[in-house]
Amino acid sequence: MGLVFIALQNAVASDRTILVFGDSLSAAHGIRPEEGWVALLTQRLHTQGYGYQIVNASVSGETTSGGLQRLPRALELHRPELVILELGANDGLRGLPANATRDNLAQMVRLAQAAGTRVLLVGMRIPPNLGPRYTADFARMFPELANQYHLPLVPFLLEKVALDPTLMQEDGMHPNSRGEPPILDTVWPYLKPLLKNSR
Repeated sequence: MGLVFIALQNAVASDRTILVFGDSLSAAHGIRPEEGWVALLTQRLHTQGYGYQIVNASVSGETTSGGLQRLPRALELHRPELVILELGANDGLRGLPANATRDNLAQMVRLAQAAGTRVLLVGMRIPPNLGPRYTADFARMFPELANQYHLPLVPFLLEKVALDPTLMQEDGMHPNSRGEPPILDTVWPYLKPLLKNSR
């Protein structure tokens, strides 16, 4: 009976957990952790009365292949009610086959859904230096996955910052601290409807 009670406690706790599963763009690369959009999301949820716990399992340099290896353990450990899946950029920058990236993302979505976890998919785009066909295939992958698995989709995480050098670090790839609030503002309209019954 005691074990059942503990399991129920864990299930209740999990209903209030959001797992952010991404790469350096969600890991506050190059800035202080508290300046990153995930930390800012934690503050916004608290300020607006949402009782969620945020677990940031993002790893700088992560690919979809690495994410696929890590996700089962993260789902088991944190039992999230929602996963914000933000991976793929490093695959694209390395020119990895788009089909393989798509398959890895699809497997992660299926793993999450099988665990009873909802997924907010975060879309990415890459610079055109790998050619128009690859760039287009990469960009198209995210809406296709969202359509196939009936997922809400953030079209492009860096939509408000990518072309503004004042909001980017010197590497031109990662937002600086001023660029993080606009990223949260990009994610929020797609995340908020998923939280409406959780206040």
